[in-house]
This record gives sequence, structure tokens and C-alpha cells, in this order.
Amino acid sequence: MSGRRPAFQLPADACDAHCHVFGPAATFPYAPERRYTPADAPKQALAALHQRLGVTRAIIVQASCHGRDNRAMLDAIAADPARRRGVAIVDDTFDEVALAGLHEGGVRGVRFNFVRHLGGAPDLAIVRSVLERVRGLGWHLVLHLDAADIEALMGFITALPLPFVIDHMGRVPSAAGLGQAPFRALLEVARRDNCWIKVCGAERISRPPYAAAVPFARALIEASPMRVLWGSDFPHPNLDHPADEADLVDLIPAIAPEPVAQRRLLVDNPAQLYGFS
Repeated sequence: MSGRRPAFQLPADACDAHCHVFGPAATFPYAPERRYTPADAPKQALAALHQRLGVTRAIIVQASCHGRDNRAMLDAIAADPARRRGVAIVDDTFDEVALAGLHEGGVRGVRFNFVRHLGGAPDLAIVRSVLERVRGLGWHLVLHLDAADIEALMGFITALPLPFVIDHMGRVPSAAGLGQAPFRALLEVARRDNCWIKVCGAERISRPPYAAAVPFARALIEASPMRVLWGSDFPHPNLDHPADEADLVDLIPAIAPEPVAQRRLLVDNPAQLYGFS
């Protein structure tokens, strides 16, 4: 994080549709079973980042280091409930009362990690059980996948009975090119009416200045212009290099050159999915 402001000016009501809060650990301890321990990145740090970038709305995504303890995420939403929503991590021990409490706190989705370094695929029976419970709340499913697993999971994905979001462009490695099988599968999924794709994570699939990620994001926007989202991924857990969020904002005109496409990506699409007025 450089502290600089991006050159690209975000439109009014722009939404960061993928960001995290971590801790502070003294108040919100990290999960004992976590695969990594991040530096604290509390709600104050996120608010300062959004002020610098020009972001006014945010989707705070529960990260695996906090596990099923969603309190830090809920606390961050409560600081600005009209302009923030959340995505929780839950399992089949969450009953209707617990889920209703999360909904009241601003949660609108549930996330499952399939990424190997975060523990690998969950029990699909548990996933299906959770989805049956949250479907009535109008929630969606967020999938965090390794690119190598997209094709193997196509049967599961295409049978999903509710809207779903795929994180970070499916983590497809940019070096493998647009013709790689996982990206072809991702484009196929992106055209489904209940699929949303986050065209964020340029810093995860390429190296600074991230130009190699641009063709992937553009292809996804062209495939599904009304169901793409953008996020900063602050504070970039488990990344192998420092990322400057201003650089990521400045990629937006390259991936969505027209103002109408920028507005869909940053304002209209997240407002539709997350219920911003």
C-alpha cells in the first residue's frame, strides 16, 4: 500500500465487492484451525483505504483465518450498515436463528473455500445442506476455487439452485493464456444466468503492473456484462508481493473502457446483488 490516490476516479456509489477485515486479534481472535495468521487489518484500516480510493460501498468477505467466527466482519458492517454488506463462513451447525441473525447484521452470502493451501474442498453434503438453509433468505454462494479444479467441479457448479459468485477470476494463471482449459470452462460458467464473477485478483494471477490480467478480465466482462463485480481484495492475504490498491483501481479503465461498463461493474451490478438502494 503506497498511500497514493489512484489516477482513475471511481464513479459515485462505487463498491469494493471483495475486501476483508482481520482482527484486531485482541478483540476478534483468529481461528485455532487457521492455515495462516495475518497482520491485523481492522475496520479503521479498511475505511481509510476506501476514503483514499474513492469507494463508498463495500462487501466484506469473511476470510478463513477467522473461520466461522464472523464477529469482526459483522462489526465492520455495523460501522456503516447502509453502505456495507457481508459474506459469511458458516457450516451445518448454524440453525435458522443464527442465520437470521447474520442476515440482520447485513450478510447476504455464504462462502466456501476449495483452495488447497486454505484446506481444500469442503464436504459437498455440508455445502448442500447450508445452501438449502440460506436459499430462503435470498443469499448467494461465493466460491473460492483453484483454477485446476474448475473443470472437475462443473457438475456441482452447473447444478447450483441459487445465485453464485466465483472469486478472483477463478485464480486462472495469466501465464497459461486465454486458451487454457480452466479459463474456457470459466467463460462457459460465466454465461449462466445465476453466475457472477469477480474480475478482481489481478495481483493473484499476474505480477505488477498486472497488465497480463487485463485480457482475462475483459473477456469475462464481455461474456457477462451484467453480472461482473470488482474488488480490491484488501489486505491481500497470502500474497507473495506487496500490492498497491491504487494500481488495481487504475486497471479498471483497461478492463472496462466505456463509462457505461464501468458503472455496471462498480455500481449497478453490486447494487443489484447486494440490495443497495
